[in-house]
Amino acid sequence: MIEVYMTRLHEFTIILYALSILLYFIDFLYSSRKANQVAFWLLAFVWLLQSAFLCIYMVNTGRFPVLTIFEGLYFYVWVLITLSLGINRLLKVDFIVFFTNVIGFAIMVIHTFAPIQYESEIMVQQLSSELLFIHITMAILSYGAFSISAVFSLLYLLQYNLLKRKKWGARLIRISDLSKLEHMSHILNVIGVPMLLLSLILGLQWAYIKLPEMIWYDAKVIGSFIVLVVYGISLYLRVGKEFQGKSLALWNLASFLIILINFFLFGQLSSFHLWYT
Repeated sequence: MIEVYMTRLHEFTIILYALSILLYFIDFLYSSRKANQVAFWLLAFVWLLQSAFLCIYMVNTGRFPVLTIFEGLYFYVWVLITLSLGINRLLKVDFIVFFTNVIGFAIMVIHTFAPIQYESEIMVQQLSSELLFIHITMAILSYGAFSISAVFSLLYLLQYNLLKRKKWGARLIRISDLSKLEHMSHILNVIGVPMLLLSLILGLQWAYIKLPEMIWYDAKVIGSFIVLVVYGISLYLRVGKEFQGKSLALWNLASFLIILINFFLFGQLSSFHLWYT
């Protein structure tokens, strides 16, 4: 009976999440402060419910929930909501919450309605370790940073387009200036790259200990290093070559697309990440 109530509460959370995004979309189209405020508090309530779910899950399982695809996706959404709400409150960047949580809601839907992989829990018991836990957690946090960075780049391109077409209005003012959007996108990449690098190092160390027969040219391993190299190039272009503007924003969005390909496609082609991805 408790599981039924938890399921219904989870479905209710998704409805609130969708309603919050809808109100943010209305605010984006019509610059409605009232819709923005209601959407914020709905999203804050969603965050509280998700935090409660995570705490209950940790109490029931005795571990942090990142060791299966369903746990990882749920934690990833929680990270996106937390970062977007925090950045919005601290930096007052309008629309960052809307665009970020479009991504979060899509992942939440995948988490909720994807077919359950019953073998995952058995393999988790066999493979889990503190090293693996840290590896996965850091990878998810780095992906969260890259996701928010991509949203800042998207807002940069939107603002750039409005300025180029001389579309003056409330939306132009609320999106924030181009330099601030570009700076925040860069800072999040600066945070995400070393976290991903450390995650890969820890993951390889764990694999060397637990899976000595691991295929080193595995699709997910190669894909993860491609992501690291692509974002490393982005930092080099920004710092070393002093690239700025539209081209760098487009590169950042393309880099995020590679992350999605790595997570959803290369994960399915992996010979040993199947239990997780």
